[in-house]
Amino acid sequence: MPIYRGMMVDGWRSFLAWLVGFAALILLYLPLYPSMSSPELVSLLDSLPKQLVQTIGYDQISTGAGYTQSTFFGLMGFLLLTVAAIAWAASVTGGAEESGELELTLAHGVSRVQYGMESSLALLSRLVLIGVLAGILIWLVGGPAGLELEAGNLAAVVLAWVGLGLIAGAGAFFVGLASGRRTWAIGAGAAVGVVGYLLQALAKNSESLEWMKYLSPYDWAFSQQPLSNGFDWGGLALLWGLSALLIVGGVFVLSRRDILG
Repeated sequence: MPIYRGMMVDGWRSFLAWLVGFAALILLYLPLYPSMSSPELVSLLDSLPKQLVQTIGYDQISTGAGYTQSTFFGLMGFLLLTVAAIAWAASVTGGAEESGELELTLAHGVSRVQYGMESSLALLSRLVLIGVLAGILIWLVGGPAGLELEAGNLAAVVLAWVGLGLIAGAGAFFVGLASGRRTWAIGAGAAVGVVGYLLQALAKNSESLEWMKYLSPYDWAFSQQPLSNGFDWGGLALLWGLSALLIVGGVFVLSRRDILG
């Protein structure tokens, strides 16, 4: 798989920088849990509007699982993983076509389907590696920080978190392969991430808008609180299944259209 190997090897420095960024987030936030679970903070949160606390995900911050979910998986980790997935997907699709790299690669006997599938595998591999690193590091930090996380539940939330990043990347991947435009790919991936987050936030703040959560990938990933309750197979099926459809759809469109010259 020459395309896959090339993408994984050529971008190892930037990928290493992303790994350092995720590790820094974990080491910055999670060791603070003992001080953030104090009765004073709980009282402060109780004084705030319930809808606001639920929107920012701080309604269960007094527990180790709730704190980890609200500070890392549901907020900064979600943001950083989404940005990474979109950037990588846009680069290997619209970015590669605009720079002429895609046309040059195809001229060397690589089929469009092969390029699409191997580049999507590279995207998936990077996200999975980040998930593995995050899971291991959180598990190691969890003991000293008193988070009291269960290994199975941690695996469940990591799988949901990676799937959430993947679906944003898959949206960018599909539009990038369909349009050949890097900015369009970035816009599509950002829309998946931002709109998904806003939909679940609106659903939490109004009973009349509660139906919106069913359209939100963010809700699919975290509504059942996998870090506390374990695997949510329905949500995982939606995240990973739709991601697969977007990737396959993008490869199909690429195989049928003209490459931008």
